[in-house]
Amino acid sequence: MGEAQQALPVVVLISGGGSNLQALIDGQGRGELPIRIVAVISNRADAGGLERARRHGIATAVLDHRDYAERADYDAALTGLIADYDPGLVVLAGFMRILTPAFVAAHRGRLLNIHPSLLPKYRGLHTHQRALEAGEREHGASVHFVTAELDGGPVVLQARVAVEADDDAERLAARVLTQEHIIYPTVVRWFAQGRLRLDDQDQARLDDVPLSGPRIIDAAG
Repeated sequence: MGEAQQALPVVVLISGGGSNLQALIDGQGRGELPIRIVAVISNRADAGGLERARRHGIATAVLDHRDYAERADYDAALTGLIADYDPGLVVLAGFMRILTPAFVAAHRGRLLNIHPSLLPKYRGLHTHQRALEAGEREHGASVHFVTAELDGGPVVLQARVAVEADDDAERLAARVLTQEHIIYPTVVRWFAQGRLRLDDQDQARLDDVPLSGPRIIDAAG
């Protein structure tokens, strides 16, 4: 009972299939993550991750961005909805929305995102194709705290994968996704354990030591 009471309440935001959500659900179920996913919220009613959540008895909600004329209005409503669940952490797991500064400020220091590139390279969309077109030899994924700058918050952990000669964007994306399912639960665990925080200067600290750069998992061989 003590462990359950200490579990960090987490809200996960999704827009799609929710494979990173599943990695967190699995880690919670195996007792590897001291978290309790209290809700999964999507901006799309057809997001496959909603069904993943329902199968595990997790509350779900849909807040359709198309119902709001202004981005700020949507983010204000989303902030209110999240607050209903009183989470200690908000996890973006393929939530395909550019967030307003007001939303980020409301969740400062407890908002994490995963991005499919080795940030600061390839912020934004179509990262795998862009990496291939640039002739990169390594690609990967990054977990970072969210700040007002798009994909610009301090990076905590990265996984690197080798770019193979016969890669296309789909094959490369699949190998990167495998690593995402490792690094995202790792960072969530650090946060839930109280080991990871964002300080007043927007610097990530792990075990109270400032991270001058991200920790690296090298799957590039």
